[in-house]
Amino acid sequence: MRVVLRIGGSVIASPINPELIKEYADLLKDLRRKKHELVVVVGGGKLARDLIAVAKKVGLDEPAQDRIAISASRIFAQLLMETLGEAGCGMVPVTLEEAAKLLDEGKIVVMGGLKPGMTTDSVAALVAEKIRAQLLLKASDQEGVYDKDPKKHPDAVKLDRLSFDDLSNVFAEDKHKAGIHQILDPEAIRILMRHRVRVIVCNGFRPDNISAAVKGIHVGTIIE
Repeated sequence: MRVVLRIGGSVIASPINPELIKEYADLLKDLRRKKHELVVVVGGGKLARDLIAVAKKVGLDEPAQDRIAISASRIFAQLLMETLGEAGCGMVPVTLEEAAKLLDEGKIVVMGGLKPGMTTDSVAALVAEKIRAQLLLKASDQEGVYDKDPKKHPDAVKLDRLSFDDLSNVFAEDKHKAGIHQILDPEAIRILMRHRVRVIVCNGFRPDNISAAVKGIHVGTIIE
């Protein structure tokens, strides 16, 4: 199965979690041994948001802020890619075409952001469309998708299933801005509605959730 795994920067990079990075590397190598084809998209987390704040203070515009955040995400992508050793793709691709080519060579592809105006959620959605993935997994800092922000509302309820048509009603932001932080960003939702790849959002602090989801075991929130 072709799988795109989006690992939130809030999971492995806020703060940086070396043990969890190693767990993900082991998990990915195990999935590859089981003949799954994998592209991993890593976010920049707190480092990216801190750098965006600095960029604002020195007067940089939003595209420049985005470029700096992209650099942060690529650092974490390289960290995971190097941890994979020979199973990794040897370089962090900077285009969809590079990612697809490296996947065809049998490597585990690890990448960060691509260009301003696009979060790593959108990158994951575009990669899933490009390689015709059967599954997109979002390893999040939450258990799944909730009816409202669980960090602000103690009575928030986790949703077990959602349709693509429901997505835009669940999330607060409806356009991109540098440093946007919600379970799925608005542009990613639009891409996913076009491609209709199955999406599972789950707790990324437990890599076993990823194994379970690939096996077809229900974890987190399923969007289809």
